[in-house]
Amino acid sequence: MKRFQRRFEDGFRISPAEIERTLGPRTRLIVITNFHNPSGVLTDDDTLKEVGELATKRNARVLVDEVYLQMLFAEPPRTAFHLGNQFVVTSSLTKAFGLSGLRCGWILAEPEIARRMWLLNDLFAATPVHAGERLSVVALKQLSGIAERAQTRLDSNRETLNRFLDTRNDLEVIRPPFGSIMFPRVKQGTAERLCNLLQEKYETSVVPGSFFEMPAHFRVGLGGDSETLAEGLDRLGEALDELV
Repeated sequence: MKRFQRRFEDGFRISPAEIERTLGPRTRLIVITNFHNPSGVLTDDDTLKEVGELATKRNARVLVDEVYLQMLFAEPPRTAFHLGNQFVVTSSLTKAFGLSGLRCGWILAEPEIARRMWLLNDLFAATPVHAGERLSVVALKQLSGIAERAQTRLDSNRETLNRFLDTRNDLEVIRPPFGSIMFPRVKQGTAERLCNLLQEKYETSVVPGSFFEMPAHFRVGLGGDSETLAEGLDRLGEALDELV
């Protein structure tokens, strides 16, 4: 496995040229998250097409995890699947719709690849919870209503987080206009002390950037209850002030 970088200084944009430098004769799969996890940044279709062309030259495929992309709430859904047969897309009801307990997901791929995946799934997931499957069907039939509720909450919570960030000169962050995550960076040192203080003293959790090999950052989620988010941001502010 080889990694390519997505840098804060570049707005976490994908660089096809950098991806190309990591490819070799044995490359079979290029993996991308869109929106980017952990920054929430959108990758545009033109960039994805360039990555797809790189894959095609090497008889490889591009796997795009679009579990966050559904937070565009577009009709019809925007997906890399339509960009070419070299693209394989994964998604689920988990992030945009807040239905992680149902464990319902899907894969979009060209027919032969999809058939082979289906056969493997019969081996590795032979006995899914049938009640969960039935509830997933119910959810899919009323997805527009679930999406509307989720979008309203996310829009409100994003405003709350942006107001908080406006008050902090010790943080810098790329602020996507959509999605459920942001990835602030502390201007001094790493975020490790902050994450530990939040957990140990303030009973508040953020995702340490060290999990993404970017220790100066931490990830904030927007998908929860609005009052809980507001309280969590108050505690985050207190912890930041304490570390000055």
